[in-house]
Amino acid sequence: MITHDTKIRVWYKHTDQMGFVHHSNYICYYEEARSDLMRSMGLSYADMERKGIIMPILEVQSVYKRPAFFDDCLTVRILLREMPTARIRFEYEVYNSQGELLNTGMTALGFLHADTHRPTRAPQWFVEALAAAMKESRFL
Repeated sequence: MITHDTKIRVWYKHTDQMGFVHHSNYICYYEEARSDLMRSMGLSYADMERKGIIMPILEVQSVYKRPAFFDDCLTVRILLREMPTARIRFEYEVYNSQGELLNTGMTALGFLHADTHRPTRAPQWFVEALAAAMKESRFL
């Protein structure tokens, strides 16, 4: 299993009229956590696209437990429990600075050839990077 924490500061524009972080922003927080995890493993979405692979979102789930507010410092924990095939599934936990669980979520992404938009298995170099990360204690 791989876990990785990303810190995000809530901007004023992320909040709604009630003063809560608007629900749609959690999906953006998930994306930031995925990008940060990939960068920490020496990968990036830009590199994948240059190599001819795109990863569209296939499914999103988000469960709201407590609100977050302007200027909160959030920790978005991303979890990868299994190696990908033609899909990859990430789970998320969002905590405030007091350690309270605010949100849980999941995204499933597919691997597609950029030129044809046809499904493909996760590239071997991607799987190898994940396997190497799973062996490192900093990702447990």
